[in-house]
Amino acid sequence: MQSIIDDHALYVAKHPGTFALQTLKAFRANQGLLLAGAVAYYALLSIVPLMILIVIALSRFVPQHTLLAALAHLLQWLVPGQSNALVRELANFLAHRAVIGWVLLLTMIFFSSLAFTVLENAMSLIFVHRVVVRRRHFLLSAMLPYCYILCLGVGLLIVTFVSSGLEAIGAEGIELFGLHVSLQGLSRVVLYLLGLAGEVFVLTSIYMVMPVGRPSLKHALFGGVVAAVLWEITRHVLVWYFATLSQVSLVYGSLTMAIVILFSLEWLATLLLLGAQVISQYERFGSEPLQAPQPEIKTD
Repeated sequence: MQSIIDDHALYVAKHPGTFALQTLKAFRANQGLLLAGAVAYYALLSIVPLMILIVIALSRFVPQHTLLAALAHLLQWLVPGQSNALVRELANFLAHRAVIGWVLLLTMIFFSSLAFTVLENAMSLIFVHRVVVRRRHFLLSAMLPYCYILCLGVGLLIVTFVSSGLEAIGAEGIELFGLHVSLQGLSRVVLYLLGLAGEVFVLTSIYMVMPVGRPSLKHALFGGVVAAVLWEITRHVLVWYFATLSQVSLVYGSLTMAIVILFSLEWLATLLLLGAQVISQYERFGSEPLQAPQPEIKTD
């Protein structure tokens, strides 16, 4: 098996263009853009309830304004250009959280898990060669979204403490040869690198957990790095586009924020599923010929 994996790694290294073309053809055959649209739609439904639940739970340990500041920083990776507006809407809701009853709480818990469920189903279509061999127990699929929500809450708590510490260090600076040297630029660079590393970690964990079966860490990390690099390029282009060229506010008016967030989420979902397709295509090398056709998913 090790020799097969090495042969395929060598083939990809020698023929990156062929591998990329095969991956794109397989992604198209799997209706990747259609799947990404479904994931983005349910992610839009899930993002606000998910943030509300996380902030309400963590506000018992950390001041709410500190949490919202850290959340705004994290959302820059998820919805570039719209993080501050989204956090403002969240803060307005939390100011009246006393009206939250059990029915609304259970509704938010349900909607916060929808994106994870749809993402798992989309992954099953991309990794169909695994599903044929092994299926996941329905109870595990039902509990998986809530485990991820818990992990995201813990991650936000860690990011809050780390970002607060780096900002404090950057504000104080250091004395060097009698001169005061500001560390704000260094703290921003460190915070960006930590955010990028966290982005790769989250994507890798998705590729490890969401699909049926367990890929090797090397494959999951490869897909995570590919998706993270593509998303870093894409999100900077999106920020520049919406700030300079886009006329979306003239067309959609008060719906602008929802449209922009949905557009960003669809791009992110597309790259996330494309990274999964890269892993799936690489895994197919071990069980079928390199030129084997990809089974197409029909919508009619």
